[in-house]
Amino acid sequence: MNHDGTSLAHLAVAFALCAVIGLEREYRQKSAGLRTHVLVGLGSALFMLVSKYGFADMLGLPGVALDPSRVAAQIVSGIGFIGGGLIFVRRDAVRGLTTAASVWLAASIGAAAGAGLLLLAAAVTAAYLLVTFAFPVIARQLPRSPTESVLLRVSYLDGRGLLRDIVRECTGAGFHVAGLRTAGCPAAEAAPAQVGVLLELSGNGVYDELVPRLSDREGITEVTLLQDEVD
Repeated sequence: MNHDGTSLAHLAVAFALCAVIGLEREYRQKSAGLRTHVLVGLGSALFMLVSKYGFADMLGLPGVALDPSRVAAQIVSGIGFIGGGLIFVRRDAVRGLTTAASVWLAASIGAAAGAGLLLLAAAVTAAYLLVTFAFPVIARQLPRSPTESVLLRVSYLDGRGLLRDIVRECTGAGFHVAGLRTAGCPAAEAAPAQVGVLLELSGNGVYDELVPRLSDREGITEVTLLQDEVD
């Protein structure tokens, strides 16, 4: 029986759903973005389709038994190599867990689409969007631990000594700067002399007060609090 039409439809669904997850990761500038998630999802879907239809000509031969679940099991274990490469430890803090989990989830969505469980794959994708967009809003309402870190993205005009003032403003507001690294500015919006930094902050300060204070300083063009995660 020719299953090419159905198989292509399942691959298309896997492509679209995993692209949604990849776009969210790309938007947050994570190490695994659109291409990684789409490729993982497509690969998982193809493995499932090969498992379902690729050995049909072997059925009925003496001593041959087909077990499609074996391929699905290998997808689960095999994707761990990619996920493990996204997780790293710095200063006793684990980074990349959410991104690794999203890649693992993309593999499961691709496998579900390849198996023909399209509604289930779509439902899990919707649940992922709920977790990544709605849960941070809920988490912001919870009391924060002084040891918990969040990221603050600041863009400012270069050559004015503003980075020193930004760090001083953060520490003066009751925060500890646990890490600092450069961050790219959008090409369409960034002036030639504009610089972006990501500050990893922890402490007892009030973030809703720090952001307006920094935004009001001359030379600072953008202040964004990334409260949902630091990985």
